[in-house]
Amino acid sequence: MFKKQSLLLACMLMCSTTMTYAQLKIGNKVINTTKAVKAVSDVASAITLSDADIARMSHESVEWMDVHNPIDNGEYDARLKRLTAGITEIDGLQLNFKVYDVIDINAFACGDGSIRVFSSLMDIMDDDELMAIIGHEIGHVVHHDVKDAMKSAYLASAARNAAGAAGGVVGKLSESELGDIASAFMDAKFSQKQEYAADDYGFEFAVKNGFSPYGMSNALNKLVELSKGAKASAIQKMFSSHPDSEKRAVKMKEKADSYIAKNK
Repeated sequence: MFKKQSLLLACMLMCSTTMTYAQLKIGNKVINTTKAVKAVSDVASAITLSDADIARMSHESVEWMDVHNPIDNGEYDARLKRLTAGITEIDGLQLNFKVYDVIDINAFACGDGSIRVFSSLMDIMDDDELMAIIGHEIGHVVHHDVKDAMKSAYLASAARNAAGAAGGVVGKLSESELGDIASAFMDAKFSQKQEYAADDYGFEFAVKNGFSPYGMSNALNKLVELSKGAKASAIQKMFSSHPDSEKRAVKMKEKADSYIAKNK
């Protein structure tokens, strides 16, 4: 697949060098060469994104999200500050935490160290469960899963530009490219392997910071139950792409049992 993508990119790059006009008519179609070149640029940027690029884009996107979501400065914020007191750095990333006072049940971490927790998630999770989930989200950053999600967002942007280059109106999926990247954080679908690895990270993160080893398994079990009830629609973004959550919960409980047995 990589060879095919590389070949396609090479062909697009070669073609782009001939596009000296803003529009090019081929048959009955008018090609917007500016959009076509931008599409090529987006693909190239996605493939070569560095950790520094991720941090910069993450920071810009989080700033955009902070403007477009109500940030809690009351009880939710006080609780999160209490739970995360002293947790300021992970693998060289300086962490910052905020609560979005919204109805969706979710949380995410970004490549610049920004952690955003939704108030509705805090409503249904106890402290141990919440910290395991926060650790899980941080795990996706540490393991570079978020970097992959951002690449996908860039490639999607390139596809839309390529479609727009051939004329017609391309549907606006978000307010801006920053909105695209924001969606990549919140709606990212990770592989089974990535989710299991993030669970392990969440487990270790919780235990390291003095929280229950059962927080991860209990949180997963709670998400499974909620996905079957009245809150199913609110939990969809966080849960629907993870059909193995029951198996993951069992695995995390076994890990917690083993930890307790070793540390009696």
